[in-house]
Amino acid sequence: MNTKFKEIITTWRVMALLVLVIFSVVAIQPQIGGSEGISIKSVAKNSSASNAGMENPPSGSSPLAKERIIKINGDKIFDVGSYYSLLNTLSEGQTVRLETNQKRYNLVAHEAKTGEIDLGLKVAPAPTSNLRKGLDLEGGTRVLLQPAEPVSEEDLDLIVASLQERLNVFGLSDIVVRAAADLAGEDFILIEIAGVTQEEVRELLGKQGKFEAKIAGETVFSGGKNDITYVCRTPSCSGIDPQQGCGLIAEGQSACGFFFSITLSSEAAEKHAEKTKNIPLDSASGGQFLSEDLVLFLDDVEVDRLRIGSSLKGKATTQIQISGSGAGGTEQEALANSLASMKKLQTVIITGSLPVKLDIVKIDTISPSLGGEFLQNIVYVGLAVILAVIAIVMIRYRNLKIALPMALTLLIEMVFILGFAALVGWNLDLAAIAGIIIIAGTGVDHLIILTDETIKGEAVTDWKRKLKAAMFIILGAYFTVLASMLPLLWAGAGLLKGFALTTIVGTSFGVLIARPAYAVVIEKLLR
Repeated sequence: MNTKFKEIITTWRVMALLVLVIFSVVAIQPQIGGSEGISIKSVAKNSSASNAGMENPPSGSSPLAKERIIKINGDKIFDVGSYYSLLNTLSEGQTVRLETNQKRYNLVAHEAKTGEIDLGLKVAPAPTSNLRKGLDLEGGTRVLLQPAEPVSEEDLDLIVASLQERLNVFGLSDIVVRAAADLAGEDFILIEIAGVTQEEVRELLGKQGKFEAKIAGETVFSGGKNDITYVCRTPSCSGIDPQQGCGLIAEGQSACGFFFSITLSSEAAEKHAEKTKNIPLDSASGGQFLSEDLVLFLDDVEVDRLRIGSSLKGKATTQIQISGSGAGGTEQEALANSLASMKKLQTVIITGSLPVKLDIVKIDTISPSLGGEFLQNIVYVGLAVILAVIAIVMIRYRNLKIALPMALTLLIEMVFILGFAALVGWNLDLAAIAGIIIIAGTGVDHLIILTDETIKGEAVTDWKRKLKAAMFIILGAYFTVLASMLPLLWAGAGLLKGFALTTIVGTSFGVLIARPAYAVVIEKLLR
């Protein structure tokens, strides 16, 4: 038996199989017993965590590479529940010593509008591998956008890059932004964002985001890096306006004013100076301001009107202060709305406007709890599939020498798919999981063909001829599957891409590596 086992292992097909299994496991990096602490999903801008130097995880970083919180004020963090329990013990203004697997930080506890302590961090359970869960399993919002008018490939790439930058600036992480197309050739943009509500997505993505500053109806500067070189987002030069503050504007209605400074390019500053040099002073203000205002427009809607000081008349100044306000039923609500409006305006000014307006075609939101139930059910289904295969094969052949290698081959093919997904940063969603189950089904078909071709007849005299005949059938089925899956990469604006890609990759690994190795094993065991 030892001689036969050594003979199997040393064949080049089986050796190639084992090498790829090792590479796949290394790419997945399963954490036996789990990882310590909890994972940081995102860091809110201008929050206590952000001011302490904590940053959003880099886009596309692997789950195990993300920073994890280990201790708060010396107390160990075991899970998300213990993290929020410790936050409830903190008080406003208290210094918080936060220790991660990479660094130590000193934060200041602040109360959110709900009255609870918030450090500006979104957290999640520590990852157990490098596999990325898609929106169906993680929870979040999926948006399908379509340009309002035909765009070139260059403009489509620009829109994708602008949306990615806009979402990153807004403080969102775990983002997937990619171009897609349907079979009719229509262009779409598919966005998946974890932990964002439909309302926030509609407000951020459903508009073109065109920011313009006009004097007497003429644009003097607009959003983007060409006209605006810097937008302040630190507490030293942005936040609630100390001169205006918060106050009642009507019974049951409060308002808060915000401000932030921007730096204009020299060209924009010269244009501002050229426009203001011939504007007369406003006599009603005693000559303190010009008679024309600087009017701010967002998507062609006026959002604010700023007075221009007489000292700026004809002067090429690069420092401008932008202001605005937000209202709410309570002062706390007005404060939150004001800061949210400021963040949105800052984001649009930084990223500039999109080349065309985008229409929201479809928007879906999945709760994290529902995604957890999906994942649990998928595990049960996967186990049921494997057990069913083993049972059927045992009934058919009544031979462990056939049943065990067949079941092991199916497991190895799944490891190949998961290793590939971890290596390329591919999110596993419900469509991809369905593809894995399809691979298990087609894999069993192919393995049965190999087995039957090998053992049929009373005597086996020409192993190579029989295996070649079986592989010819399998390759024909493989190219049929490949041809049927290619259209699904684009069907439904790419919403079925996970299913098609999983099926193509899994079938390719199986037909080219796993199933030929199984043929060698079954030949050696039964000969």
